[in-house]
Amino acid sequence: MSLFKQQLKGAWQVSLFIVVLASVSSCNVVKRVNPGESLITENIILVDGQKNKQERVNNIIAQKVNSGMNGLLGVRLPLKLHVYNLARPNIDSIIDANILSDSLKVKRKTALLSKKQFDRWIGSKKGFNAWLKRKGEAPVILNEDKSEKTANNLRKYYYSKGWLDNSVEYEIEKDSNKRAKVIYKVTKKTPYLLDSITPIISTAAIDSLYEAMSKNSLLKKGDQYDEEKFEKERTRISTFLRNSGFYYFGQDYVRFVLDTIGTDHKVNSEIIISNRTIRGDDSTTVRPFKIYRIKGVNVYTDNTYDNRFKAVSDTTVYKGYNLFSKDGLRFKPKALTDAIFINEGEIYTDLARSRTSRYLNDLQMFRYPNISFVENEADTTLTANILLQPRDKYSLNFDFDVSQSNIQTVGFSFGAGLKIRNIFSGAETLDISGLTSIGASKDRANPSDSFFDINELGANIRLTFPRIWSPFNTDKIIPKYMSPSTSLNLSASSQTNIGLDKQTLASIFAFNWRPSETVTNELGLFDVLFVKNLNTDNYFGVYSTSYDRLNSIAQNIGYIDPTENLGIPDEADQFIEDVLGENTALTPEDDDFITVNNIDERKERLTENNLIVSSTFSYRKNTRKDLFDNDFSIFKWRIETAGNILSSLYSLTGAPKNSSGNYETLGVTFSQYIKTEIDYVKYFDLGRRNIFAFRGYAGIAIPFGNSNSIPFVESFFGGGPNDNRAWTPYDLGPGSTDSNEEFNEANFKLHFSAEQRFNLFGSLRGALFVDVGNIWNVFDNVEDDAAVFSGFDSLRDIAVGSGFGLRYDFDFFVLRFDVGFKTYDPSQDINNRWFRNYNFTNAVYNIGINYPF
Repeated sequence: MSLFKQQLKGAWQVSLFIVVLASVSSCNVVKRVNPGESLITENIILVDGQKNKQERVNNIIAQKVNSGMNGLLGVRLPLKLHVYNLARPNIDSIIDANILSDSLKVKRKTALLSKKQFDRWIGSKKGFNAWLKRKGEAPVILNEDKSEKTANNLRKYYYSKGWLDNSVEYEIEKDSNKRAKVIYKVTKKTPYLLDSITPIISTAAIDSLYEAMSKNSLLKKGDQYDEEKFEKERTRISTFLRNSGFYYFGQDYVRFVLDTIGTDHKVNSEIIISNRTIRGDDSTTVRPFKIYRIKGVNVYTDNTYDNRFKAVSDTTVYKGYNLFSKDGLRFKPKALTDAIFINEGEIYTDLARSRTSRYLNDLQMFRYPNISFVENEADTTLTANILLQPRDKYSLNFDFDVSQSNIQTVGFSFGAGLKIRNIFSGAETLDISGLTSIGASKDRANPSDSFFDINELGANIRLTFPRIWSPFNTDKIIPKYMSPSTSLNLSASSQTNIGLDKQTLASIFAFNWRPSETVTNELGLFDVLFVKNLNTDNYFGVYSTSYDRLNSIAQNIGYIDPTENLGIPDEADQFIEDVLGENTALTPEDDDFITVNNIDERKERLTENNLIVSSTFSYRKNTRKDLFDNDFSIFKWRIETAGNILSSLYSLTGAPKNSSGNYETLGVTFSQYIKTEIDYVKYFDLGRRNIFAFRGYAGIAIPFGNSNSIPFVESFFGGGPNDNRAWTPYDLGPGSTDSNEEFNEANFKLHFSAEQRFNLFGSLRGALFVDVGNIWNVFDNVEDDAAVFSGFDSLRDIAVGSGFGLRYDFDFFVLRFDVGFKTYDPSQDINNRWFRNYNFTNAVYNIGINYPF
C-alpha cells in the first residue's frame, strides 16, 4: 500500500471515529429531560453582532451547559451527563417491582445467598445507582429566570468596562427534541472616557503626599472608564500610604464619586480620602491619620508552647534590637537581626514587615514567624514584637523506592538524610544524605554472578549559610532583602554494572538570591565534577549496536571469518586500529571506513575520564502565584563556562601539553567549553479546567581550547516522557541519523511542545499534544553530515511527535500516561517522513509523574 493510501486510510478511520463518537454522544442526552422541559445545549453571546470568545465574558453566564457539551474538535461528549443518565431515577420502585414484590424470587435468592447477602445485594444496587448520580451530572434544564439574570450580568459587566449605555437582549431557540439554545445580543454603544480627576483629601499629611502618590496613578485622562482600574487604584493608594507610615490606613478610606450627567460621554471623578474613624465601646471619633515610627523591636527567640509559662532568662541588645530568650539565646544576634527589616526610628512600612516575614521563613529555622505591632499611646510610635518558634535542631528523613528499567529486572533503593539546623549558631543548615541501591540486571555477563549484580552507593553533604560568604561586603550589590545565601555542596557516588561503571566526585560553591518575589538567581563560582570510568574494556559489551556494526564490517571485508566474531576488547580495538591505519582493504573514501572512524570517535569520547571545572549563572522568573494559578509563565536561562581558569593558569605557567596538544590535570584532560540553555513555559487558562500549555527550549554547548567535544554528562539528548514523547529516551537523532545507538546525544538541541489539557471525568484529565525538536552536533569533532547542524536547511530534520494522554489527579501528584506517535520522522527518507509509522504498533507509551512541563 502506498504512503498516500495509508494516510488516506488513517484519515478515513479518524473521521469515522469522530462521526461515531458524535453520534453516540448525541444519543439519549435528553433521556432524563421531562416533557415540557429543554436541555440547554449552547449559550451564544453576540457582541455587536460578533460571537464573543473571551472566557471572562462567558463565565458571566448564570446557567452553563453540561460539561463536555461545548465540544472538543467539534465533537460534543458530555460524559458526566451520560453517566448520570445511566442511573435510574426510581430505583426503589424498580427493585420493589422486579424483585421484592416477587416472593418466589426473593425466596430463591435468599436460599442461594442468605438473608444478609441478599440485603447487601439490594443495597449494592441502590448504592451503585447513587454513585452514578454523584459522579455524573444532571441535565441542565432551561430556566428563563437565569437567562434574565445572565442578561443583567452582561449589562453590569459592559457597564463596568465603560459602555454605560449598553443594551442586552436574549432569545431562546428550542427544537422538537427537547433541546434549547440561548442567544444573548449585546450592543455596547459609545464608551465613556475619563476626563477630570479631582482629589478631596481630609488628612493634611496625606494631602501633602498626593503629588508623589499620583505619579504612578492607574487613572489617566482620556482612557476608557474601567471599574477594575478604579479598584486597583484604591489598592495602590492604600499600599503607598501604608508604606509611608500610615499604619492604620486601609482601602475602605478611599472612595470614588463619578459624574456622567451632561458630560457628553465623559467621566468626571473625585478621589475622596477620609480621615480615620476610631470606634470605641460607646462612641465613634474621627481624626486625621498620623505617621507612625518604630520605637523599638522586640524579638522573642523561643516562643514555643512548652515555654508559654516560663519567664525570660536572657536579654540581649544588639544594634538596637532587643532579643529575649527563655532557654538561653541559641542564635548569634547578627543571624537574627540580618533577617529583620523593621528598624528603630524609621517610619512604619508594610514592605519592611513583609520582607522580614519572608526572610525569616527562608531561613527555615522557625515555624510560622509572627509579627505584631503595639501602639504607644504617649506618642505616634509603634513597638514591633516578633515571635519566633524554633524548629527542631535535628530532623531525619528516609526514602525507599522500587524501580524497573531497560537495564534491570528489578531494583531497590534506600536513602536517608539528616538535617542539622543552626549548626554554627548563625542559622546555618547542614544536610547529610546517603543513597544505596541494588538491582538485578536483565543481561548478566556471567550467569554464576549473584542475582543482585547492580549496585550504587552515594553520599552528599550540603552546608547553607543565610548570607553571602565573601571576604568583602556585598550588601550594595545584593541587599539582604533579596534573601542571599551561600551553599557548599560535596557529593560522591560509585556505580557497578551500570554502563561502564563510574566513580563520580562533585563539589559546588554557589550564591543564591531573590531580587523579587518572582525572580531567583544563582551564581556558581566553582562547580567541579570528576567522572572516572572503571570498566572501559567492556565498552562494546555495553554499546552492542556499535559492536554489531563493527563486527559486520570485519566479516564483510574478510578481516575475520563470517562465522567468527571479534573478541572484546582486544580484537575489536585492534580492528579499529588496523582500519584507521589503512592496514585493511578499506580506504578513507569508503563508507565503512567512515563508519569505523565514527565508532572510534564515539568510543573515545564515552570512555574518557572527565574533569570539569566551571562557573555558572542561572536566572529563573516564575510568575505563578500558587498551585491553583493556571495562567502564568516560567523563564529560565543558564550559562556555564568550563576550563577557562585552568587553561589560563597552565598557559601563564608554561605547563607542558600531552601528545594530543592538550593540558592535563592529574592525568586527565580537563574539559573547556561554553554552554547556555533557555527554557520558557507558558500556561493559558481557558476556563472550565481547560489549559493550553506551551514550552520552548534551546541549548548549545561549544567546545574550544582544551576540548574538541562535549563530555557525555553535559551533552543533550532527545525523547522520553518529558521531551519528545514519540521517541524513547536517547533514541532521537542526532539530526537525520538512524544509528540505533544505545545513547544518542549531541551538543545542540531545540525542543518545542504544545499541549491542550482538558477535564474528562472527575479527577481524570485528558490531553492532546505536539512535540517538535531534535539534537545535532555543531562546532565539535563529529564529521557525520547527517548528524551536524549546518544551517537553516538542517531544520528540515526537526522531528515531530503527536499524541494524546490521560492524567489522574491525586491532589498531591498527577499520574500521567501519554501515547506518542512519530508524525514526522527525520531518520526516514526525505520524501517519506510524514506519518510513516503512525500507528499504535509503533507508538511510544510513556508513564510519568506530574506534567511534562
